[in-house]
Amino acid sequence: MISDVVLDPVFDDDGIRLPGGDGSLPDAAPGGLLPATAVREADPDALPPEIRTRSGEIVFVSSVRRAELERFCADHGIPLRSRPDVWGDLLEPFLDTEFDSRQRAATLDRLAAAGVDAIEAAAIRERVGPFMAAYNSVHQDWFHLGLADLLDAARSDLVPEKLRIPPADLRAFRTWATELAARPDRRRPR
Repeated sequence: MISDVVLDPVFDDDGIRLPGGDGSLPDAAPGGLLPATAVREADPDALPPEIRTRSGEIVFVSSVRRAELERFCADHGIPLRSRPDVWGDLLEPFLDTEFDSRQRAATLDRLAAAGVDAIEAAAIRERVGPFMAAYNSVHQDWFHLGLADLLDAARSDLVPEKLRIPPADLRAFRTWATELAARPDRRRPR
């Protein structure tokens, strides 16, 4: 396992074997096996690469497994799909980088197109800001923070315990964050 959030899976003929077992595995992977039939789509170019299950869960894959993920998807007819990075835009203020007003406005425009207006974006940033700021004060990431970072920070030992999401609330927090990441899908006609 690379982390509690970004996994180092084994791609087999019958599915994707996920390490773990501490309750962080998706419901779609009983016993740590995610069958190919449970995978709706994947985005090998996401940061980190993502697998989206038919039940709406997101599995993050180590970038060193990108080629294996692409091959697995090709072998099983699983579509590859790039999506708007809602959390990348929401977490932009916590990067170790300065953004000018034009860049901040462009970010808010992308969020609005994804269904997150400026008021909601501010409320979300206020909710996650304390633990994301603590998390990135250690990582000092200047390029990208996304959903995987958010989920990692929510329970990371690098974040003071008083700022972390309590263990009893982690599942609901992950569901909320994943649904927000999928919001552009609900806005797009199928």
